[in-house]
This record gives sequence, C-alpha cells and structure tokens, in this order.
Amino acid sequence: MKILVKGGRIIDPLAGLDFIGDLLIENGRIAGLERNIDKPEGAREINAAGLVVCPGFIDLHCHLRDPDPEDKETVATGTAAAARGGFTTICAMPNTRPAMDNPEVIGLVTRKAREEGIVKVLPIGAVTVGREGETMTDMEALARAGVIGFSDDGSPVWNDGIMRAALIRAAALGLPIMNHCEDLSLSHGGAMNDGVVSRSLGLPGVPAAAEESMVLRDINLVEATGGLLHLTHLSTAGSVEILRVAKERGLRVTAEATPHHLTITEEWAIPGRARGGRTDAVVPGEYNTTAKVNPPLRTDRDVEAVVQALIDGVIDCIATDHAPHTAGDKECSFEEAAFGISGLEVALGSLMSLVHGGRLDLPNLIERLTAAPARVLGIPDRFPGSVRVGSPGDVTIFDPQADWVVDSTEFVSRGKNTPLDGATLKGRVRATIVDGSIAYRDEALNVD
Repeated sequence: MKILVKGGRIIDPLAGLDFIGDLLIENGRIAGLERNIDKPEGAREINAAGLVVCPGFIDLHCHLRDPDPEDKETVATGTAAAARGGFTTICAMPNTRPAMDNPEVIGLVTRKAREEGIVKVLPIGAVTVGREGETMTDMEALARAGVIGFSDDGSPVWNDGIMRAALIRAAALGLPIMNHCEDLSLSHGGAMNDGVVSRSLGLPGVPAAAEESMVLRDINLVEATGGLLHLTHLSTAGSVEILRVAKERGLRVTAEATPHHLTITEEWAIPGRARGGRTDAVVPGEYNTTAKVNPPLRTDRDVEAVVQALIDGVIDCIATDHAPHTAGDKECSFEEAAFGISGLEVALGSLMSLVHGGRLDLPNLIERLTAAPARVLGIPDRFPGSVRVGSPGDVTIFDPQADWVVDSTEFVSRGKNTPLDGATLKGRVRATIVDGSIAYRDEALNVD
C-alpha cells in the first residue's frame, strides 16, 4: 500500500523538521518527505491541509488488562483506543491475571497483539513472581520472550534487596526497571492526595512523601548498582526535585508524567469543580470517583512543578497510564472505587491545553510523545520516534484547533472512566497510520 499525506505541517523534532509539505509511505516505511510530491499510481491520498503530521505517538505505560476478565479491556479494544488517541506503539504493564511474569504469558499477549491488535504492543515483564514482591522472576527468560523492561506496576517493588538485585540483573540485559514509587506504609488506606481537599471531603489521604521516599530510595540504589531506572507517573514537586538532582549527577534515570498529572488537580474530585468549573460548595461524602487515580491527583503547586520539569527535560516523556475499569468499579464510595483513569483517547486533547495556554510549544509536546519515549525504550532501529525516510510508517495526523466535547460513551475502550467526561478539549486526532496501514481514520478526514 502507498499513502500520500498531502499539504500538512510535518513536525519531526528528532530530525529537526517543521515545514508544510507532503509525506509518502510505501511498503510500510517512510519513502519521501518533500514540499511537493506527485501522487504515485495506486496511492491513497490524505488531504492534511491545516493538520499536523508527525511521528506516531509512543505510550510507555498502559494497561490492556489482557489476559484478565474481558469486561475491563482486551487487546482489541485497547489497541483501538490507542489508535484513536494517535498512539502507534503502546507498552503493556504486567498487572494482568495471570501476571506477565513468565514467557508463556508474554507469548500469549504478543500473539493476541499480532492477531487482534491494530497498533504495536510491547510487553513489560513483572519484576517479581505474581507481582507479590517476594521472589524475582526469570528476567533473562522474559527478555528472550521480548519484554522491553520490568515493572510490578500497580504495586511498587517494595523490598529494598529485591529492587537492588533487579536493577543489577536488568542492567546486564540492557533493560530498565520501571518502578511505581509508593511507600505502602505511608499510603496504606489513602484514597486521594492528603491535603485540604481530602480533609474537606472526609477522605483518607496519601501524602506526597509516599512517592518521594521511594523515588529517593530508587535513585540511591541506581547510584549503588549502575542500574537503569525509569520512574513512572511522577506527581509531586518533591519527586521532581529529587529527580533533578539525580540527573545533574549523571545517574541513569528517566521519568514520565501522565496527562492527568500535568493538567488537572485534586479539586477534580469535588463534583462542582470537574471540567474546570468552580464552586465553593464542598460536601463531605459527595465526590467524583472518576478522579481517583494512583498516584493521586495533586495540588496546583505539584502540577506546576511537573509541567516545569517536562519543559526543562527533567521529566523525559509523557505516558498515559491508561487504566480502564468497569462502571461498577467507580459507582461506589470513593474509598471502595478502583484507582485509574481511561486515558488513551483523551491524551492529546488534554495535553494541547499546555500548548494553547502558552506553556509548551507544539514541537516540544510532540517530542515528549515520540522521540523521547523512543529513547527510553533504547531500540531506535525499531521505534525511532521519527518520520525520516526509511523509518517505519508510523504516523499521527491531528487537528490542533479542533474543539470537541468528551463523551465517554463513545470511547472504543471498554473503560469509560474519565473525569474529563463532558469537558471541551481543543486538539483531536484525525488519523493514525501503523506500518503504512490506516489504523484509525476520523470521518472528518478527506481520503481519496
């Protein structure tokens, strides 16, 4: 198949490209980038005038729930949601049932991805058997099975000795440990950020120190072992400062932030304040459970610090932490509700608020969604995060000016759990191309 993308604003931060022109895909790879390319015989043509054309987004952190009960998500629905969000590659966390802690389960997931998925799925192996924190997995066998890193996400690697040994073994394989930093002794029983809002709502809080203490522990272990560490979903100002110092010291540490920790705060748990509204009424026992996530939504100060760290490059990239749940998982008390936000389909629209608000320029946002996660993956030949000639034909096309209202009932993900339901976003994906095939196409896009 040949696809000619015509007249779009082509932005490739890795290659230093930003111009109005055409992009040609042939045989699954980028075959041309010019101001004007004549349409080859037999090619499909996409009219991208007024649209941005960039490398396909790469998500280092999502939950496909497969294998698991299929009422939450499947490889098929999760990858369809990824395509609608502009993601051409997603990395699947291992907190499935059974956990991705052995080559057989990894093989099952990769096989389902080939047969049912419409974007690329890269598995992440568990650090410990059953993600229970007691016994290390056979990392060498998992690496041979194709994992791109190790994590017990959904849970931290809480045992110091196991974390140290895991960093050493993973580093020998050239793979990172991707840790969910949470000191369970500090967070136990907490439902949202510990602060004014939690006290107003009468809910138990999770202190910032629960994240920060483990971030510091992990960085100290990296210094002691020379390991590779990737910090997932950083959410506090204190974590950012610890990371900043570690990078200044040259330690091998990378980090991600989520769209929700970059754009919304703990106040979204208050019913009248979701979707940017402001009310003074705070009623204990009344709350928005779609805003329950782990780590929790934090304060304005924390959001500002995380955004600034992203701008400065202290935080390397953006990852969704897409965590789909059933309606029943959220239609309960806040303390009983499951942690998680379904994020793949709203990621770009929410992040574009940083661009339209003048905080982050568009090429930098694209870099944090493409080349930066590719660098963390460390396999640039397969996932370069670029549209240079010869690169895989993974392309995202979006309208940076399109206004739309989030309606979670229209999500293709089985998880409809988002605090953005009903919010107006500005910026929408129009097409996602994976290996030269159109994985998603918005009905507003003109394709011949």
